[in-house]
Amino acid sequence: MSGTIKRNILLNPGPATTTDTVKMAQVVPDICPREKEFAGMMRKLRSDLVKIVHGDPEKYTSVLFCGSGTINIDVCLNSLLPEGGRILIVNNGAYSARAVEVCQYYGLSYINLEFPTDELPDLAVVEKTLRENSDIALVHTTHNETGTGILNPIGEIGALAHKYHAVFTVDTTSTLAMRPIDMEKEQIDFCMASAQKGLMAMTGLSFIIGRRDLIEKSASYPRRSYYCNLFLQYDWFEKTGEMHFTPPVQTIYAAIQAIEEYFAEGEEEKWKRHTRVFNAIREGLAELGFREVIKEEWQAGLVASVYYPEDENWDFEKVHDYCYDRGFTIYPGKVASADTFRLCALGAIDEQDIRNFFVVFREALAQCRVEIPIKYNSGETSLQ
Repeated sequence: MSGTIKRNILLNPGPATTTDTVKMAQVVPDICPREKEFAGMMRKLRSDLVKIVHGDPEKYTSVLFCGSGTINIDVCLNSLLPEGGRILIVNNGAYSARAVEVCQYYGLSYINLEFPTDELPDLAVVEKTLRENSDIALVHTTHNETGTGILNPIGEIGALAHKYHAVFTVDTTSTLAMRPIDMEKEQIDFCMASAQKGLMAMTGLSFIIGRRDLIEKSASYPRRSYYCNLFLQYDWFEKTGEMHFTPPVQTIYAAIQAIEEYFAEGEEEKWKRHTRVFNAIREGLAELGFREVIKEEWQAGLVASVYYPEDENWDFEKVHDYCYDRGFTIYPGKVASADTFRLCALGAIDEQDIRNFFVVFREALAQCRVEIPIKYNSGETSLQ
């Protein structure tokens, strides 16, 4: 049966290409999620998530939620801010900007510390802001800004947050289970992801991994949400082994299978594979003459963000559709004012898939009569 499933190569930033075994893990006998058997499965799942980021199980735990990755940002920011505290968002991309929007919708006190989307945050400015605002209780940023592919220096930002006695939360949605992460070394109090990204599982399940003591401390903080309260969900898990509300049952089976496959492949080997894929993407783009948005040394090694050609025949939708019809998905950009698209090294793919993609991509460019090598009229392309 699994052999009949068409394999698409998703080069978008998630959901990722999955294995057939992960897909088929969802085909299970129906079960009430309040059964002890299912609670036991979730208990192991939570424990395994902590292992992936090398967390001490006595110090760290994981809490599951139904939803996409944005629910994690919502939960952390609304749950972990004490009365009278302020949030500092180190913002150089679309996903940190989303954290700003969460603060605005809840009416949380925050500082939006903005930097150019194609540059790293200035750590001296981050420290100055922390030093001058003693009410900052929580610092938040994004590890890999998926809109551009820039890798933020989370270890350094975490050290600054702790120097000024703030909690550090990091959106690791597009790095966790791909780039190796160590909670202690990176000075992370809370990280987060969704099952459909690095785990290469299915959409609908998200999780936060963080310090037990800080979750328990947050029980006395202002209650800003019912469904999205971190302590409430954690406490329910600890007391019952279950989610407070109905979990995405089949999605959890897929996530459990995906984690088994993660550990079977191994952290280092998996990261080597993603690196092979990313290198093949960059090589293919360079051969065609495309320009990337982010300097090579600043890239996370998972997302290549590319400027549109300055060619009157370029049509992203036509190129996308040509590739899509042949089993390859490319994705538009998410940056400031420039027109860009992205190719991502996520999912159950390897470098041969990328070689196959570039055969099709070249055909698409030829079909649209886009000049190769790619043409850029202006000397320097910039987001600014």
